[in-house]
Amino acid sequence: MEHGRDAIIKVPACAICSSDLHLYNGIMPEMHGGDIMGHETMGEVVDVGRDNKTLKVGDRVVVPFTIACGECFFCKRGFYSGCERSNPHPHKVREMWGNSPAGLFGYTHLLGGFSGGQAEYMRVPDADVGPVKVPDGLTDEQVLFLSDISDRLHGGGFL
Repeated sequence: MEHGRDAIIKVPACAICSSDLHLYNGIMPEMHGGDIMGHETMGEVVDVGRDNKTLKVGDRVVVPFTIACGECFFCKRGFYSGCERSNPHPHKVREMWGNSPAGLFGYTHLLGGFSGGQAEYMRVPDADVGPVKVPDGLTDEQVLFLSDISDRLHGGGFL
């Protein structure tokens, strides 16, 4: 773990999204050899950082595409995809788009270079804000695709 608010999840399911085609087709630059894709992810928490009071080992969670700090101007207003703190390389994407959105899992170094969920385990930064606990009785398949609608998922849980 890199930070006290992190969590590590074991990934049983990660879908392939149509936006992954932007990466495969070279439309989005800054993919590097060895990068791990995948942003429609769910899993089981296997470790939590000392400052994470939201999750516990054994929780099943859906992990939103966006990484949100929960503390900046946009996060405090529920606009998690505009998080001002989660992308460690905002200058790279500002040159292309004029502004920097939140860091994203498995989606180029323009948006943080965070490893995605197409792996056995995944580090989730600021995990006390993003992941949403899965209620008992729901299967992985029933909740997996909720991860790609992250602004709704972050603030409202399962609707």
